[in-house]
Amino acid sequence: MRRFSAIAGSGIFLVAAPGVVAGLVPWLLSDRWGRPWSPLPLFALTGGMLVIAAAAVLLHAFARFALEGLGTPAPVAPTERLVVGGVYRHVRNPMYVAVLSIILGQALLFSSWSIAAYAAVAAAAMVTFAKLYEEPTLAGRYGAEYEAYRRNVPGWLPRITPWRG
Repeated sequence: MRRFSAIAGSGIFLVAAPGVVAGLVPWLLSDRWGRPWSPLPLFALTGGMLVIAAAAVLLHAFARFALEGLGTPAPVAPTERLVVGGVYRHVRNPMYVAVLSIILGQALLFSSWSIAAYAAVAAAAMVTFAKLYEEPTLAGRYGAEYEAYRRNVPGWLPRITPWRG
């Protein structure tokens, strides 16, 4: 895939998938838009910081797919190369971790139990998809390279020191 196509495809997928899952659905679940944020100032501050930090990680991860992998996160247009640089040296699923963090940040920001419950459902769906589809697909596509990566980089809880693989 050409670099421009990878960037454009990743941008479209960013809006279509994380934009809906971490943006539109929490917005629809929240009755807080247009109202004050959480009455607990520490919740609002922590939630806002979590959303901003996770959004930065998400954008970085999408950029790695387009620039390093020459593809997109969308299963219909996968990367040509296994993406193991940047934030991927700390955790195998940084996009999922970032999306869940954005959702949880909004749950804190708006003190919303409905968004927190949605985060739990989204987490279960993401873990299931990663285990049943992504991991076998990556193992089949990249073989020993992916297996070495999978053995050394945690899937969901980031490691402090980057993998040097």
